[in-house]
Amino acid sequence: MTDHDRDDLEPILQTVRKLCAGFPGEYWRERDRERTYPTAFVQALTEAGLLGVLIPEEYGGSGLGLTAASAILEEIHASGCNAAAVHAQMYTMGTVLRHGSEAQKSQWLPKIASGEIRLQAFGVTEPTAGTDTTSITTQAVRQGDKYVINGQKVWISRAEHSDLMVLLARTTPKDQVARKADGISVFLLDMREAVGKGLTIKPIRTMFNHATTELFFDNLEIPASCLIGEEGKGFKYILDGMNAERILIASECIGDGRWFVAKAADYAKQRVVFGRPIGQNQGVQFPIARAYAEVRAAKLMTREAAARYEAGKPAGEEANMAKMLASEASWHAADMCIQTHGGFGFAEEYDVERKFRETRLYQVAPISTNLILAYVAEHVLGLPRSY
Repeated sequence: MTDHDRDDLEPILQTVRKLCAGFPGEYWRERDRERTYPTAFVQALTEAGLLGVLIPEEYGGSGLGLTAASAILEEIHASGCNAAAVHAQMYTMGTVLRHGSEAQKSQWLPKIASGEIRLQAFGVTEPTAGTDTTSITTQAVRQGDKYVINGQKVWISRAEHSDLMVLLARTTPKDQVARKADGISVFLLDMREAVGKGLTIKPIRTMFNHATTELFFDNLEIPASCLIGEEGKGFKYILDGMNAERILIASECIGDGRWFVAKAADYAKQRVVFGRPIGQNQGVQFPIARAYAEVRAAKLMTREAAARYEAGKPAGEEANMAKMLASEASWHAADMCIQTHGGFGFAEEYDVERKFRETRLYQVAPISTNLILAYVAEHVLGLPRSY
């Protein structure tokens, strides 16, 4: 996408900023204290058409690309809000759009675009597999016109607030396939039909409000029509979705970084100690300036990754590096913002400590920094595989 195309997104970003202004820090602090889902915020984004940005126009969406989705998520975070409650609808969309059947797309996409149905859950991670996705053990066994699912998932956010879930499960055990990535399939699961009939959802309380859960599958029966694409080829299908996820998460980190820099700069101009604004001291202004530079650099990497993804080019290298650089830039900016505010940085009313906790997650999820470095070392630099 060219700079001109990005300029065309400004009306959308104005809509985002105006919408976010209606959900100030007090709203997010209350959600955080009570660990409640930001239902009103999600509904507002839906009604504004912002969650259907990647859905083609023939299904009721905006038909825009990943650059537009990235810009929206960045602006949400730069405005002090948090997109964790909604971003899965964007990064799981690629799996459905690229590999779903026409029947699946016709059935679900118009309802997702209108907000009647939510697709906010991505069932991949397991307690004993973590980021080693090919080692998942949740099984889906074909029995006539249905699949029977048994297993467990963990760190599945928004499961209690989503109607559909993109689920990854083994249809052939790992010890029976030639390549460890084979024998994994993807399903589009209607959780409204599953809860209490073989699917149990258990909330996990964490240091931030992500509505995350663990899932238990006990002989859950689902129609065979839930299968996305071909059986056994699911790992390949979700790789595109994982790259999109990393690009979108990078955009959220950039938004966080912008927020931290702006918050710190404003405070440093106003806070007077020893008869002068603290921002006049190089010991205060240099870390703010460095954080700004890091966020700007990460944004350029993220733009390149999104452009390659949209163009259908291989984007694994760029998506991984964008996520790493952006998450590190936002974390450095968060630490700087706390330090700039001193004791007030830990006060709930300033919102710094909340966003400090929220942005820390992205050093770990959706993939850890070390795994990204291992990917770059092996697949980009040609070094021996380390794991």
